[in-house]
Amino acid sequence: VQLQAYGGGLVQTGGSLRLSCVASGFTLGYTAIGWFRQAPGQEREGVSCIRNRDGSTKYAESVKGRFTISRDNTKNTVYLQMNSLKPVDTAVYFCAASRRGIITSTMLDSDAYGYWGQGTLVTVSS
Repeated sequence: VQLQAYGGGLVQTGGSLRLSCVASGFTLGYTAIGWFRQAPGQEREGVSCIRNRDGSTKYAESVKGRFTISRDNTKNTVYLQMNSLKPVDTAVYFCAASRRGIITSTMLDSDAYGYWGQGTLVTVSS
């Protein structure tokens, strides 16, 4: 079981990046993929999630209208399109997978996810 996140980098304020999370080895499938981020000295924050069974999504208030999560099941990949980036979005972004039942209230709860990727750094310059 492996999750690989990539696509981070350095971008100016107002710019865009697309992160990718490739899931492999999930022979029994997964119920949801979530994106989380952690800035230096801060706690990990749930950013967005997409539930596998119905494609429903959830976003943190801080990224609504700017970030879009999507999936390509043929490639076992979940994307996070990040537009209108701000310096406060600077963080290491992680993708995570869950095999547990995911309900709306837990979609951005890191405790609901048991599998984590290695993270990719996003830096937004002012």
